[in-house]
Amino acid sequence: MPPLFRRTAASALALVAALALAACADPTDGGTAEVGGDGTRGPRTKINLSPDQNRVTTEKVDSIAARLPREIRERGTLEIVNSSGSAAPLTFHATDNKTVIGVEPDLAYLVADVLGLEARINTVSWENIFVGLDSGKYDAGFSNITVTEERKDTYDFATYREDNLAFEAKKGSGLKVTGPEDVAGRTVAVDTGTNQEKLLIEWSELNEKAGRDPVDIKYYRKVSDTYLALRSGRIDLFLGPNPTAAYHVATTGETEIAGTSSGAGATLQGLIAATTKKDNGLAEPLAGALNEVIGNGTYARVLKRWGLSGEAVQESEINPPGLPRTDG
Repeated sequence: MPPLFRRTAASALALVAALALAACADPTDGGTAEVGGDGTRGPRTKINLSPDQNRVTTEKVDSIAARLPREIRERGTLEIVNSSGSAAPLTFHATDNKTVIGVEPDLAYLVADVLGLEARINTVSWENIFVGLDSGKYDAGFSNITVTEERKDTYDFATYREDNLAFEAKKGSGLKVTGPEDVAGRTVAVDTGTNQEKLLIEWSELNEKAGRDPVDIKYYRKVSDTYLALRSGRIDLFLGPNPTAAYHVATTGETEIAGTSSGAGATLQGLIAATTKKDNGLAEPLAGALNEVIGNGTYARVLKRWGLSGEAVQESEINPPGLPRTDG
């Protein structure tokens, strides 16, 4: 398999191990889950699932805040948007079923701290993230958004995490995915409008060009419907973000990771980024804030509390190479 695939596959196994569930959420314990090692050894981390998050915080940095567009600086708030379709540990609801928690909001709050702004989290459907950014209703998307060359036509990016994808299969399926040939003729679910959908379509086209069967791609409105289809055998695989797949594997024991890939394909490491309307002046201060928290250690603390240390970046980049455009 391609070298990058081997690397992300190893990262996926490490992430599943790190998220192996040791104790389910217990309402009498304020809503926590213990994760770590293989459930019997290694360091354990309690994931706080309650609305009282005690988030990691940091200090304002005046020199970075001064780079903000005047309108935002005077308003005093950073309007963050993320997707209601996300899942643990990215963006999800606490035990009160209304407080939005996860690694994405945590990083957004941390960036707002550096910029001296109040973070306001707006949770919408995936497609409305981009509608809201286009209209200026929202300032920045923190929602597992992958840098792509096509998106760079319309948006600016400040990176903050590696983007790795995972194929999730029913436990005991025996399926292994190392490349396009392994999904030929398979029924695979994916979320519409995502980079994983683009990757799956490209793999299907590669299969057809090689004389193999195409992928039978399925779409579901709710992730619960997708997992029901997986359990019942109506689909063979579900392609989604590696963090959510690993978390689901660890917490339910119903599925397994059949294979992983970089979100940008076999030749480029995909990157997740804070996303803003192109040329609105926010990308530079966002990257500055992210590099500040990377440097002062609070970024690492946020990733660790959600089991995502393996997806850390060493610096935030503005508009780096992204998922290539589709030929033709």
